[in-house]
Amino acid sequence: MSIRLGVNPLLWTNDDLPLLGDETPLTQCLAEAKRAGYEGVEMGRKFPTTFDELGPLLGHEHLALASGWYSSNLLERDVNEEIEAMQPHLALMKATGVTAMVFCETARCVHLDRSMPVSRRPRLTGADWQQLAPRLDAIGDYLAGEGVRLAYHHHMGTPIQSTDDVARLMDATGDHVGLLFDAGHCAFAGGDPLDWLGRWGERIVHVHCKDVRDAVVRRSHNRNASFLDAVVDGVFAIPGDGSLDFDAILARLAKIGYDGWLVTEAETDPSVSPSWPLAERSYRYLRDTARRAGFSLAAAA
Repeated sequence: MSIRLGVNPLLWTNDDLPLLGDETPLTQCLAEAKRAGYEGVEMGRKFPTTFDELGPLLGHEHLALASGWYSSNLLERDVNEEIEAMQPHLALMKATGVTAMVFCETARCVHLDRSMPVSRRPRLTGADWQQLAPRLDAIGDYLAGEGVRLAYHHHMGTPIQSTDDVARLMDATGDHVGLLFDAGHCAFAGGDPLDWLGRWGERIVHVHCKDVRDAVVRRSHNRNASFLDAVVDGVFAIPGDGSLDFDAILARLAKIGYDGWLVTEAETDPSVSPSWPLAERSYRYLRDTARRAGFSLAAAA
């Protein structure tokens, strides 16, 4: 089993809360990601959105693009409208060799609103599911025809967040709707990462290795906090710096036969936790933990 190690630019610049790391240039993110040992990066808000602009930046650091987030709105628009809307992003994914596109339904979401408690996130009705599931299937089929897997990202504050949400998503859709497994969002939502891997491992096409701090999760729930307030409070951490057992998580992924990207991800404040030490330490931890689990690295440093 061969995996590739990537990192999300959230270590340098936050996508949802620009005040965290807004001063950090993209060139620093890319250079430090490569120097730490990572083979690839995911997209962030400072990344150019055309291959003509992004390709040379990645090439300069000899980095691959692991994937890029796409916000869908299938609860509000039909499949043809969504396919048309995603064309620029899909073109960039294909041009950079991405094989699994991060995909999240964001209609009615609350994770971008710091004044809105995450407990107020949208809950889907039976009628919502009857609309959303076949539309996701159609998008999954379309992307498969384009050579790209749909990697559905369960995410705090969005319509698909909890264990029950993911269970219904997996039951209601076919194999072309793959799952992005995010250990941190799973645990923050009250899920058990090993349970999720046991139930839906065969559908996993992309992995975010995000850790959580249990004490901050509890504090967030007690305060009925917003997602962004929890982020500022330090709910997420690089793998190995939080409460999750990544030896067990990666061992289970290896048992499943996972062979895609493992992407370090943690929403951090660079003014509190400088990016470079986190990038260097997270790479070493993820590399060593993956090797203990039985993975080989496609481009070990």
